[in-house]
Amino acid sequence: MRFRLSGSVGLMLSLTLFLPGSAAAQDASRPAASPASAADSPSRWDIFAGYSYLAPKGTVDVVQPVPGNPVLPESYKSMQYGVIASVARYFNNYAGLQVELSSHDTFVNSSSSNGGITIVQGGLIFRFPYEEIAPFVHGLAGGSYMGGPDHEPFKWGPSLTAGGGLDYNTPLFDHRLAIRIFQADYQYMHNNWGPGVYGGRANINAARLSAGIVYHIGTIAPPPQLTVACSANPTSVFPGDPVNLTATVGSQDPKENVLYGWSGDGVKGNGPSATVDTSALAPGAHTARCDAKEGKPGREGLKPWQVAPEGTASFSVKEFEPPTISCSVSPTTIRPGDGAAVSAQGMSPQNRPLTYTYSTSAGTVNGNGNTATYSSSGAPTGPVSITCNVADDKGHNASSSTSLNIEAPPPPPQPHTQALCSISFTTDKKRPTRVDNEAKACLDEVALDLQRQPDAWAVVVGESTAVERAAQAKAEKLNMGRRHPKEVENTAAQRAVNTKQYLVTDKGIDASRITVATGSGDDQKVENYLVPSGAKFSADVPGTTPVDESKVKPQVRKPLPQRHTRRAAGKATVKHTSARHAAAKQRTVKRAGLSKKHVRKGGRRRHR
Repeated sequence: MRFRLSGSVGLMLSLTLFLPGSAAAQDASRPAASPASAADSPSRWDIFAGYSYLAPKGTVDVVQPVPGNPVLPESYKSMQYGVIASVARYFNNYAGLQVELSSHDTFVNSSSSNGGITIVQGGLIFRFPYEEIAPFVHGLAGGSYMGGPDHEPFKWGPSLTAGGGLDYNTPLFDHRLAIRIFQADYQYMHNNWGPGVYGGRANINAARLSAGIVYHIGTIAPPPQLTVACSANPTSVFPGDPVNLTATVGSQDPKENVLYGWSGDGVKGNGPSATVDTSALAPGAHTARCDAKEGKPGREGLKPWQVAPEGTASFSVKEFEPPTISCSVSPTTIRPGDGAAVSAQGMSPQNRPLTYTYSTSAGTVNGNGNTATYSSSGAPTGPVSITCNVADDKGHNASSSTSLNIEAPPPPPQPHTQALCSISFTTDKKRPTRVDNEAKACLDEVALDLQRQPDAWAVVVGESTAVERAAQAKAEKLNMGRRHPKEVENTAAQRAVNTKQYLVTDKGIDASRITVATGSGDDQKVENYLVPSGAKFSADVPGTTPVDESKVKPQVRKPLPQRHTRRAAGKATVKHTSARHAAAKQRTVKRAGLSKKHVRKGGRRRHR
């Protein structure tokens, strides 16, 4: 059957949801206290809503509307469709009052039940808060609005509840949301429908299981302590100058009235602002004190948290201040004998006339007023301190120092090897190591460079081709198997030695100023280098090998022999071409009956 929720039950549900909301609004009017753990400061209000299952046990003797009006016993079935809501207001961490509303099978037709029960109760609740969980027990009394189990109309009757449960605190909504893991209750309900048809009496013993969510509002912690802070402006004055004081309260309840108090030497005021008369105060440090309390008008400071701890503000009365000065020099780095400009900036807080003087640790500084000139004459290299002094007409002095650096002249640049000209040995195929006339122009210039720089020396580097080096290696290998090895020419070394010989014998250069070496290039040439004093040839020109001049001797420069000529009839000289000369050889061989191997170059015969 279908049952309806009565108007009185709806009113109770509305009150259950409205009361904690209005109380929470009152708590929110005061600034929130510092966050505390659920164990140290649990909530003031707990609002619970969730699902509920009811298992009633009881029998109703129902008068039936049939002839003879027989009486049949009817029992309540379990009720699976239920909701529950409650509000608990705690007075401290543990005890509070609770109002609870539950309704089972009153909103739907249920084939599994034969009645409906709505219960409204109130009573005591006790909790045991921990950091993450909060077990609780409660005892409630109130009324039950019951109908059924056999067409009995809804009617109010008394009810009692005793039970408990366990809440799990979550971090959601700033730790305000909890989960009620379970709530298990025993409930007793009584109702009397009278002696008529569908009447009867019911004494119900029920077990109820519930679960849902709990929302925490407020906190048991006391309101935050009222605080007050004092500030002075300015914090340092001369005698006669005023000091303004300001008091600022914290954690104030906006609905409460605040009273301020001031004390201290020369302090005058009774509100959030005050002043200090410093005309009669001695120079030195002074302290002003402020206090505050809040509450209803005329009842301020009745509770401990309504009285703020005393605040203080410090200020000082000072004598007339001495002057100050800053000192600077430009430039800060100079060479010996140079000068620099010195600037001083003095200031008197009371605008007294100032006199400037200057001093220095080395050199001289001259000037009057706030500018001077520094001279480094006679000063050694290194840092120099310059002091600027200022004095006022009251005998107060101040000084400031600056510095500059007299740096030594930079050392001369490191000399390096200079590449001069190079000479080629590709022209004379028969004498590939001979210094020919074409090389003289280059070597004459090398000699002039050595004469211009008497402390320099020259390095002559000979090069050879890969073919020449291969022939040299082959000859050296053949010598290994000979009893009397033949001399093997190192063309690169020989070119370098011959070049040096020309510079020494033809140009008169001291042999000790010329060094010979071989390079790793693939060419028939000699490269000439000038090495100034202090330069390192091996670092500037890597990859060369010194020549052992005890093994490689210079070769004498000789001209090529002149070719043979024939005179025709003792008058004209005829120069034969190579073809005609070869033909003459062949005719001579035929006439003599000799083979070609008996004919030597030049047409003369010899026996081999």
